[in-house]
Amino acid sequence: MSAQPAMRKHLSAAIWPALAAAALFGASTPLVKLLVGELSPLLLAGLLYLGSGLGLAVIRLLRDRGWKPSGLTPGEWHWLAGAVVFGGVLGPALLVFGLTRTAAGPASLLLNFEAVFTAVLAWVVFRENADRRIVLGMLLIVAGGVALAWHTSENQPQDWIGLLAIAAACMCWGIDNNLTRHVSGSDALFIAGAKGWTAGTVNTSLGLFLGASLPALQTASAAMLIGLAGYGLSLVLFVHALRGLGTARTGAYFSTAPFIGAAVAILLLGEPAPAPFWIAAGLMGLGVWLHLTERHEHLHTHEPMEHAHPHVHDAHHQHAHDFDWDGRESHSHWHRHEALTHKHPHFPDIHHRHVH
Repeated sequence: MSAQPAMRKHLSAAIWPALAAAALFGASTPLVKLLVGELSPLLLAGLLYLGSGLGLAVIRLLRDRGWKPSGLTPGEWHWLAGAVVFGGVLGPALLVFGLTRTAAGPASLLLNFEAVFTAVLAWVVFRENADRRIVLGMLLIVAGGVALAWHTSENQPQDWIGLLAIAAACMCWGIDNNLTRHVSGSDALFIAGAKGWTAGTVNTSLGLFLGASLPALQTASAAMLIGLAGYGLSLVLFVHALRGLGTARTGAYFSTAPFIGAAVAILLLGEPAPAPFWIAAGLMGLGVWLHLTERHEHLHTHEPMEHAHPHVHDAHHQHAHDFDWDGRESHSHWHRHEALTHKHPHFPDIHHRHVH
């Protein structure tokens, strides 16, 4: 296979983990809504992440047939710690609190702001490339969120405190996504599992300390199973997508999650879907489409670098092995990239974080 078709196949393959992550997370939001009221927000957030951490730890132990080191370098641990605080502790607590004051359908659509915050931070703080098409897509997503937030009905007025709490959760996850980008080349199961254990322990402990009571086993199990799928496996897939798409683009694909959540809320919870709801959905959908149809290609230079991550021997990985390799793809080991200048379609993945 020639270089450019191989690159296009690589980019296409990177999209599917992002969409699968969005589906799992989007479907979890209305399911979490079913548990709101039975548990305090902090305790519910804690159980969601404890389920994620416990389930992913079991999966990782089975995969590796025992415990293996994380593979994180000393300079990566602070990025993971920041991601845990913002994405694992603050984000879920704010979301669950917001869900106690607003309906699951509007809340699910409002979660599109995570993509906006993710992209703005990636562009402004971390200098990730963005063209006019990407910016226009984000503006449409914002317009949809504004249309949704301004809508009120006589039967179900929107609570601004709840909406602001969900927006704050999106900001926390935007920070989390940009911090996770710096460790996305490492073991995704470890990254997501570490976040689950830490965030789950902190939120559960705080919830109990503030007077919450332990729920019935059936309720706790339901919360933990939802957490494993919607927060654990979803994050594993999101980390995989970060490697191939970069932060802002992964966030854009992930912004399909609220549409899935809204559909589940309408079908499962019987929530209404008035005209402004669909106007907001249309604006957000058009913004996402602009991201999905982006094409970015130019002559660029790769500087020499060394790192370890799962890879196949494509145009960016033409290296020898100093160990016995069984020929299986993909595989992970420490390897060196020599200087390379070429042109092909690409996103700002772990190999394309160059200046434009």
